[in-house]
Amino acid sequence: PRSLLRPKPVPKRSGALRRKKCEPAVASSLIKKIFSHYVKMPVARDSFQAIEKCSEKYFRQLSNDLEAYSSHAGRKTVEMVDLEVLMRRQGLVTDRMPLHVLIERNLPLEYRKLLIPVAVSGNKVIPCK
Repeated sequence: PRSLLRPKPVPKRSGALRRKKCEPAVASSLIKKIFSHYVKMPVARDSFQAIEKCSEKYFRQLSNDLEAYSSHAGRKTVEMVDLEVLMRRQGLVTDRMPLHVLIERNLPLEYRKLLIPVAVSGNKVIPCK
């Protein structure tokens, strides 16, 4: 009779708790800020939800394409060359519109300094390769 009243032992879980993996996403505030910068007019709230879904799909496809280009070249890291090939295939970079011109037109100065090599005094090129 005592064995019937004794609680059953709970098996211990091995390893850490298993949680659902949540994929990283672009912050909705960033998407809203970028979109409202280019639209320059009021946009309904439900429209922003559709824009968030579209931008999530766009960035997922973009990252898959970049991964495919770098693996095709036999590398494990995505480099600037892969991005330029992708932008060429999308029609953003052409012979008449090089990548540096796109960077100068669309990015603020602090990002331009990081992406476009600039010669400074002492024969130094920033950013270093």
